[in-house]
Amino acid sequence: MTKKILIVSSSLRSGSNSEILAHEAERGATDAGNQVEFVNLKGKDIKFCIGCLSCQQTLKCVLKDDMADLIVKVQNADAVIFATPIYYYEMSGQLKTFLDRCNPLYSQENKFKDVYLITSAYDSSEHAADRAINGLKGWVECFEQSRFAGALIGGGVDAPKSAASRDDLLKKAYELGHNI
Repeated sequence: MTKKILIVSSSLRSGSNSEILAHEAERGATDAGNQVEFVNLKGKDIKFCIGCLSCQQTLKCVLKDDMADLIVKVQNADAVIFATPIYYYEMSGQLKTFLDRCNPLYSQENKFKDVYLITSAYDSSEHAADRAINGLKGWVECFEQSRFAGALIGGGVDAPKSAASRDDLLKKAYELGHNI
């Protein structure tokens, strides 16, 4: 069955390690016959949530920026893959802001069932992304129909674009996308 998969890359650096891995997951998902859309947050106008909660009544945010279209993309995807560099053992601020701004989805019906995380980090520890994973799991728990379906921890990528030469990580990213 063809799935509609949304990949959201949150790194603001072109050709970043997390973006390289996200593109490899995109290739795997496309090769598996899925409909895949890749969205990069770089260059997007995404304001911080102001906590007014009017979105819980109106089902849309009062802030006027690029999030209105992005929220619809998340809502209509069967699966979502978020990609982030790990900064100070946590997801990027761009991804956290994006997740916060998806608040209008909370009181709506959403298609997305499976949510994945792809990370890249200088630290090669298997726990380097634990806080980012826990943060995303907390977001996913707010949506009854959804589940945290897995993560790729891209550790030990210590230079720009070094993920491109890590066959082990590229293979895992491809398989993540292909097996959705």
